[in-house]
Amino acid sequence: MKIDRSTKFNHMKKTRFTETQIVKAIHEEQAGRKAEDICRELGISRATFYNWKSKYSGMEVNQLKQLRELQEENRKLKAMYADLALDHRILKNIIEKKL
Repeated sequence: MKIDRSTKFNHMKKTRFTETQIVKAIHEEQAGRKAEDICRELGISRATFYNWKSKYSGMEVNQLKQLRELQEENRKLKAMYADLALDHRILKNIIEKKL
């Protein structure tokens, strides 16, 4: 008995900016450009920029891609575990009823 969980995880808010663009903006700020200028150019608030900075600071684009791949793999593994745990519970209930 399989349950489709693919739509369950698609409720995340979409962003107008790719993670590569976000990392580029952070690097610009670290290179000496004012955060205020970057925010104005991108049309975002300072709070958004500093949220990005706290999340992505110190990361390079390749590290970010690797992080996303690992998160996707983790999501798949969690779904597999949930399916197996459910199958195990069902089989356990069937065995208990037979005894």
